[in-house]
Amino acid sequence: MIRYFIGHPTAANIFMLILLLMGIVALPQLNRETFPNVERFEVMVSIAYPGASAADVEEGICLPLEDGTDGISYLSEKRCDARNSVANMTLKMKESGDMSQFLQDIKDKVDQIQDFPDDSETPVVTEQGLTSEVVSIALSGQMSNDHLKRFAQILKDKLLLNPFINLVTINGFSQAVINIDVSAERLQMHNISISQIAQIISRQNTDSPAGDIETIDKNYAIRVSDLRRTPEQLGELMIIRNDNGSELTLGEIADIHTDFENQDKQIWFNGQPSALLTIKKNTQEDGIKIKQAVEDFIKEMRPRLPKGVELTLTKDMVSIAQDRLQLLMSNGAQGLILVFLAMWLFFSLKYSFWVAMGLPISFMASFMVMQLLGMSINMISMVAMLIALGILMDDAIVLSESIATHLKKAHQTGGTVIDAVWQGVEKVKRGVFSSFLTTVLVFGSLIFIEGDMGQILKVLPIVLISVISVSLIEAFLILPHHLANSKESSSGFEFFKRFKQKFEVKFEKLRLAVYYLAKVAVKYRYASFGLTIVVFFLSISLLASGVVKFQAFPSIEGDIVQARILMPQGTPIKKTQQLVKRLEQAIKNVDEKLKSSGHEDVILIKNIQSQYGINKDAYESGPHLATINVDLVPSASRNIRLIDLMSLWEEEVGVVANAIQVQYKEPTIGPSGRAIEIRLSGEDLAEVNQASLSIMSSLEKYSGVYALQADLRPGKPEFSLTLKPGAYSLGVDASNIAQQFRAALSGVKVSNVRLGDQSNDVIVKYDLQSRDSLDDLDSFKIINETTGSLIPLEVVANIEEQRSWSRIHRINQQKTVTIYGDIDNKLANTQEVFNHFREHVLPDLQKQFPGVYFNFEGEVKNSSQTGGSIMQGFILSMIGIYFLLSLQFRNYLEPIIVMTAIPLSLIGVILGHFIMGLPITMPSMMGFVSLSGIVVNNSILLVEFIKFRVRDGHSIHDAAALASKDRFRAIFITTFTTLAGMMPLLFESSPQAQVLIPLVCSIVFGLMSSTILVLFIVPSLFSILEDFGFTEPLEEDATETSSLEKNQLEN
Repeated sequence: MIRYFIGHPTAANIFMLILLLMGIVALPQLNRETFPNVERFEVMVSIAYPGASAADVEEGICLPLEDGTDGISYLSEKRCDARNSVANMTLKMKESGDMSQFLQDIKDKVDQIQDFPDDSETPVVTEQGLTSEVVSIALSGQMSNDHLKRFAQILKDKLLLNPFINLVTINGFSQAVINIDVSAERLQMHNISISQIAQIISRQNTDSPAGDIETIDKNYAIRVSDLRRTPEQLGELMIIRNDNGSELTLGEIADIHTDFENQDKQIWFNGQPSALLTIKKNTQEDGIKIKQAVEDFIKEMRPRLPKGVELTLTKDMVSIAQDRLQLLMSNGAQGLILVFLAMWLFFSLKYSFWVAMGLPISFMASFMVMQLLGMSINMISMVAMLIALGILMDDAIVLSESIATHLKKAHQTGGTVIDAVWQGVEKVKRGVFSSFLTTVLVFGSLIFIEGDMGQILKVLPIVLISVISVSLIEAFLILPHHLANSKESSSGFEFFKRFKQKFEVKFEKLRLAVYYLAKVAVKYRYASFGLTIVVFFLSISLLASGVVKFQAFPSIEGDIVQARILMPQGTPIKKTQQLVKRLEQAIKNVDEKLKSSGHEDVILIKNIQSQYGINKDAYESGPHLATINVDLVPSASRNIRLIDLMSLWEEEVGVVANAIQVQYKEPTIGPSGRAIEIRLSGEDLAEVNQASLSIMSSLEKYSGVYALQADLRPGKPEFSLTLKPGAYSLGVDASNIAQQFRAALSGVKVSNVRLGDQSNDVIVKYDLQSRDSLDDLDSFKIINETTGSLIPLEVVANIEEQRSWSRIHRINQQKTVTIYGDIDNKLANTQEVFNHFREHVLPDLQKQFPGVYFNFEGEVKNSSQTGGSIMQGFILSMIGIYFLLSLQFRNYLEPIIVMTAIPLSLIGVILGHFIMGLPITMPSMMGFVSLSGIVVNNSILLVEFIKFRVRDGHSIHDAAALASKDRFRAIFITTFTTLAGMMPLLFESSPQAQVLIPLVCSIVFGLMSSTILVLFIVPSLFSILEDFGFTEPLEEDATETSSLEKNQLEN
């Protein structure tokens, strides 16, 4: 087939166009995002239990759920979150499981549970992590909440007409309701309970089918329709008929009006009441396309808005992805140009062009592979393509040199071009394929990385293998044809001719210098190898001593900062609003000071949005919570770090005496998880709580640790009612009392009606005057619904004030408290903090609290899990490479020489991070593993060169030095082209590049050090093995020396 493509006048070009067209078709369909999608493997079961405390929810919902979901296949963890009136159980699946089957198993198990409380609602089972936020639109203006929501609904309907937008939610409002507020005094006058009122309304307010009437000609449907949809219509319902025949309507005993269920769920945007339309996407949609569609929508709608109404784009989660991908595109283009120029220094213009063309062809065709695999264009996949530059160039250089040598011989002997090109390919194809296999072995092992970080990082080997697989096809079927039709000639410009001649002279001098240095290294081989080992251990000591630190994942700065407010439960919304205004003014003051002092060139704040009733760290809801979102200018326009800005904000606010906590942070958590996440579990929640307080007290002493909090807090003050003896004889029981209290205070939903396009619950409850003070509790009358008699509450029940927990969290059937926190990486290192904590603090805590179990989650667990799987995969790949080389070299010791360069390349990796002032991260480790493929290929050919020289009559010591000279040109070109492709990104100062620089640093500095090791230390080590008689000469029938090698030997 190779010969067919070489000789056919159009086949190679047609195949090349097909590959390019595949990429052109696939590229627009690939989604773009910052990082690959991380599957959560979680299913949530939510069950509402109205009016129940956290303890009641734990006992009535969590415990039955825990027992009922035992035995589910691939279940790795159960977490049940018991709060007031609701339970949320999260079940996490092992990565090896099947989500569809896992979800169905959970539904089946939940359906079989029969012992939930009677008052609990139907369980809702949903898979988590299916959607993510893209961007939000703030609708602000001076109008009523009802009008604001109706306008937001109109905008939502218009947004959903766009084919790119499929999911829009409206925030800032709770459920729309029609409140029927009844006076307790009036009910008592007529000896009727609020539960009875609800039943009367429900019976009269109906709309339901009643059957069919069949006649000879037609069938008729009968429907009883007496549904009241408006407050006015509800007010006309007859509720009470007195003995004298008079009737009372609902409107005469109740105040009926439309409202929202919870007034604390409100949003303010730049000082105005607002609605927030949040646009989300699923895992298969492109966030950048969605954002563009939203921007176009806002431009279209603004001229049509009423006066005083504004639409503003906020909470932009994709602009960072856009900026970072643009950065990689520009750096990739620069790298490609530098690769071409580097190739031109050693080859003719046409040769350089066709060799370099293999890169875009391979990249474009790999886009089709990525689409078939359901992958996206993201930072990791783009870096994989940058890494591929060096690997692709190595194979292309070997092929082109071999073909050039055979073409030269054909011109001298009169052979045909097709035969010469075919012979050139045949001579090296086994070596190229062997190189391909070693690369696949190295990267293939990384596909099975575990953990959340593993889901992100394993995209790199998948993309890289797809690229080099396509490039292998291109190198054998397309490149030879183009080289066959390209004359090996110098540039036509005299200036360039002279330049290349001078370069070749200087390069030859460099090559001779390498030869002499290699001779010295071989002569003093024991000292050379010993010195390398010393430098290796010195480099390792930089990491072990903490001079070069370890960090799970590089810090990623976004364009949003938050203040998350947590007040004591029961705090009215007015007090929360006062604190929010104080914090909003404080961040404005900080912004003005930074601008006036010259520290910043621009005003940093774009928008400020305050949302009440929400705090992601609190795991609660209510008027005591709020979150302030501050939209900032892009990171490239800022001089200050976000953590420093948050610190200034906190200083400006000062001490907040009446708040439990105010946290200043970024809204998203990086791929490595929270820096501090410690789980404490045990049966005695009070003991677990004491242990959590002790841990936080200890952690606060570490420099750089901030934003510590535990997820266990006291709930609202509550009154516990227990029945007195004899209550049952008065015609009431505990269930009856609970029902009347719940109806009076929380309300009873009697129906749901639609007003226009809005769904409204109809709720009956006491009016505000009947439930706004403790006196109302003392004067509360229980109604015997059989006799209508009124019984004072104090007669039938004891009232005791107490306070329980606002939330009880259970993990794997143990009560658990989790401590969260962050670490400033400029001041402290997560690994160092936890190592010191484990060694000096944890043993004392374990003795002090013997009933408490301590588990480290977040960054510590994720980095350990992912790092362990990377090392496991790396070791397996090394074993595979060793077996492959043993087959190739026909012995067991020579592969060790080749592979020695891999661990020794850590010298460059660690020193590179030390020079650049960077911590070692998971991307750094991926860079080191990526480096192994190039290092092994260079070492293989060098050892082959040594053996070829020995077969040619040289001693092993001379052959080792000559091999470095012979192989220097190819190694230099491979190293130079790889460095040329990577250098623009290594020195990129943009904040968007910081996450990638550690990976690039590993490759660049590791490649530079490994180049020196391959040229000088591998020959030395080969000579040392020869001293002990462990080497074997290359057998004649086992040798397939590439034409590149022969050409270099002749030169």
